[in-house]
Amino acid sequence: MDTTLRPAIAPDAAAIAAMMRASLNAFPWMPVLHTPEEDLFFIRDIVLPNQQVTVAETNGCIVGFIAVNGEWVEQLYLDPGWTGQRIGSRLLAEATAGMPVVKLHCFKANTGARRFYERHGFRAEAFGDGSANEEGLPDILFVLRR
Repeated sequence: MDTTLRPAIAPDAAAIAAMMRASLNAFPWMPVLHTPEEDLFFIRDIVLPNQQVTVAETNGCIVGFIAVNGEWVEQLYLDPGWTGQRIGSRLLAEATAGMPVVKLHCFKANTGARRFYERHGFRAEAFGDGSANEEGLPDILFVLRR
C-alpha cells in the first residue's frame, strides 16, 4: 500500500487524536492522563495551530504524524499496526530536512523509540527523572546535530 505524507489540516484533528491515543495505549507503562475529548482539544487547539504537522496517510486513513516547533520534534506517533514500515523514518526525514539541530524528548521506557532515534543519528544529551513531564516518567533529551 502507498503511504503519502502531507501537511495536516484542521479536519484531520479527530483522526490524529484517535491515532495518537491508540499509539499511547500500546504501552503498558504509559499512564492514561487524558480523555479522548482532551486528546482532541490538544491536537485541534494546541498542536495544529502552533506546530508544523505532517501526517502519513494510507487509503484515506491517518497512520502517523509528526509535529515540529522550531528545532523541536514535539510529537511523533504511529498507529501500532503500522510500525516497522519506514513511515516514522519518512516523517522524521521530511519534517526535519534542512534543520541543523533537532531536539526531542523520549521516555526512557520507550526502548523501541530510543533505538529508532539512535539509528537516525540522535544522541542522548540529558536524562530527566520525570519531574518535568506530566506523566512523571523518566525521559531522555535526544539531539541530532548535522
